[in-house]
Amino acid sequence: MKKKKESNVWSLVARLILRNRFILLAAILGMTFFLATQWKYMQFTFTEANLLPDNHPENILYNSFTETFGDEGNVIVIALKDSLFFTPDKRNAWRELNNQIEAFPEIEMVLSTDNLQELIKDQKNQKLVLQKIPLSVAKDSTAILKFKEKLFLELPFYKNLIFDIETNTIRSVIYMNPDIVNTSKRKDFIFDQFIPLIESFENKTSSDVHVSGMPYIRTLNAQNIVDEIGLFVLGATLITSLIFFLFFRSFRATFISLFVVAIGVMWAFGILGWLGYEITVLTALIPPLIIVIGVPNCIFLINKYQQEIAKHSNQAKSLQRVIIKVGNATLMTNLTTASGFATFILTNSKILKEFGVVASINIIAIFALSLLIIPISYSLMPLPKKKHLKHLKNKSIDYFVRWMENKVRKKRVNVYIVSLIGLIIGITGIYQIKISGSLIEDMPKSAEFFQDIRFFDQSFNGIVPVEIWIDSKRENGIVKPATLQRMNQLQETIEEIPELAPPLSVVNAIKFAKQAYYNGNPNYFSLPTSQENSFIYPYLNNAKGNNQLINGYVDSTGQFGRITTYMKDIETDRMERIEADLRAAMAKIFPKSRYGAEITGKALLFLKGTKYLINNLILSLSLAIFLIALFMAFLFRSFKMIIISLIPNLLPLIITAGVMGFTGIPLKPSTILVFSIAFGISVDDTIHFLAKYRQELIANGWKINKAVFAALRETGISMFYTSIVLFFGFSVFMSSNFGGTQALGGLVAVTLLMAMLANLILLPSLLISLEDTISNDKVLKKPKIEILDA
Repeated sequence: MKKKKESNVWSLVARLILRNRFILLAAILGMTFFLATQWKYMQFTFTEANLLPDNHPENILYNSFTETFGDEGNVIVIALKDSLFFTPDKRNAWRELNNQIEAFPEIEMVLSTDNLQELIKDQKNQKLVLQKIPLSVAKDSTAILKFKEKLFLELPFYKNLIFDIETNTIRSVIYMNPDIVNTSKRKDFIFDQFIPLIESFENKTSSDVHVSGMPYIRTLNAQNIVDEIGLFVLGATLITSLIFFLFFRSFRATFISLFVVAIGVMWAFGILGWLGYEITVLTALIPPLIIVIGVPNCIFLINKYQQEIAKHSNQAKSLQRVIIKVGNATLMTNLTTASGFATFILTNSKILKEFGVVASINIIAIFALSLLIIPISYSLMPLPKKKHLKHLKNKSIDYFVRWMENKVRKKRVNVYIVSLIGLIIGITGIYQIKISGSLIEDMPKSAEFFQDIRFFDQSFNGIVPVEIWIDSKRENGIVKPATLQRMNQLQETIEEIPELAPPLSVVNAIKFAKQAYYNGNPNYFSLPTSQENSFIYPYLNNAKGNNQLINGYVDSTGQFGRITTYMKDIETDRMERIEADLRAAMAKIFPKSRYGAEITGKALLFLKGTKYLINNLILSLSLAIFLIALFMAFLFRSFKMIIISLIPNLLPLIITAGVMGFTGIPLKPSTILVFSIAFGISVDDTIHFLAKYRQELIANGWKINKAVFAALRETGISMFYTSIVLFFGFSVFMSSNFGGTQALGGLVAVTLLMAMLANLILLPSLLISLEDTISNDKVLKKPKIEILDA
């Protein structure tokens, strides 16, 4: 009765589609036009991916820090490593470049060799005065060499800030207006003004200027994401279309499928704009993902249509059967795929939540488009010619199906041994997996800006900021000698860590003040002793209005201070050890009863975000497995069938995780997606196979052996076609410049290929081996619902 009711529902759906073809086409075109009008609302992300929830303690801490001291990510650095730098021509050219940069309204200030200041003791008024170094604007060779000597030997305050004496590198520190750092104005400035100016300088002086800093890196990285959207869409379209044509040998079928996925991609962009979501490195994957997932839908529908035409050449009957028999199964497979993506909605991470929402909506949308456009298109066309049906009897495919039948029929023990070996290897490799929380690991290694990151790692110990926030718990407590001594002790600890740059804080300014008190003698660049405090601090107090050196490092009340350092691009394990060492030192140096000390910054925020996502990975994947199990329970009402259906889908995931461990591919925000995506898609083959198996089981009087092989012959071709399309479709992502996207594409592609073999060889083997227990399962004999498959 339920079977008949289910069939009646899909018969009604078929009649509605075929009788209202033009109305439905008009509705599709209307929706496409509406979503096309939403493209203008698409926006590209101008901030780093925030992987943590807004209410996470680390986020709250970082936001409080930026409210107190301003955004830490507004610095661009340019550097020149040139033995001829201290010659008149190069000095003048560098001065002109820095002056031009500082003249831009988007720039607050530039700290360079041309505007360096030093503290001078005004003994008459007993105060310290900041004044520009006269030699910094020198133009003749002799004076320039004197300036070089003074800079390198007499101004330790600027060491590793403006110059690196070991590599003979000079750099300028450019402070962007914080108000535009996270807006489109930053992009316009970088591409339209800043980069052309740097390139012009390089051409005029035959120099190689190294550029870095978070605003610059984020801008170029975001542009790479935008550029790759077109590459992925074009690549996925060409590859899937080529494979589709090679399988079906029909331009008509190929163009229809192209039309379906083209509408799907247009909808994907429109939904992004309509929801107001930003295009990130993840949401940029959705349009090509829709192509890769949409083409298999087309394959199942068109393949079934051609099979029916080959049987009786009745177009109306064929189209009706396509909708009735394939529609329900395809709906369930798309629902399971969408469920895999929808689990990301529960991670509480904004970037993953948006990815999950848009991906799951578009997967259901591409199913609806396939189910409507393909039958309607074929109803308006003549019957396929005989040459278009030859692929149904392809000898190569027949050989592949016979090979699978042979393995299932005669080599089941070998199948189990290979599966067990894969399981052991996978579990062993899982223990080798590392976690990566690096901000820049996924960035394109071949890009010039990435090479510049490496340059600054070597010359200035990195460009990714790490911040330590000190709370003295009293007004003006930060500049008290006791607090300064403690901060200096922590800075000495930081200086001992080779992966961190020499720190900057109010301590450096006080050291500079002591040096000035002793008439600029660099040997006195240190904190005043308790005896020196009595005669140096009056000079400091008289210079309170002249506090440019401590701006940004002490808040307006004097209660809070910051210590800023920079970190190299290092492995996550080392990063965590450094964090642990710093926290231990902070706890020892700053007692909680008297001080507050916290560590924050973009680098640590991203690391914490990665850890958070990995912790949620188990939850989201478990939820995906639970949802799939519910689908199976709904379809078959059998616990044994649930277990059997999950085994061939979980095994490839375990093997993939093992491969990641052995090959050194770390868990990171991009590769975390592999498991939920692959599981959600691979279970589609299981549903198609078990649906057909269910039909054959009834048709063959509950003889499992016959039912298994009949289902294998019937679904093997379509499953092979779709798996090959998915394999090469996801392989397109391997052309990305981003390491994470490459790994995502390659791992998902390989996982789906293994899942196909598991569903076509391991799953039938399990069904036959467990024939006695399954055939006696009364629940299977009275199914809750009947799926009519292709």
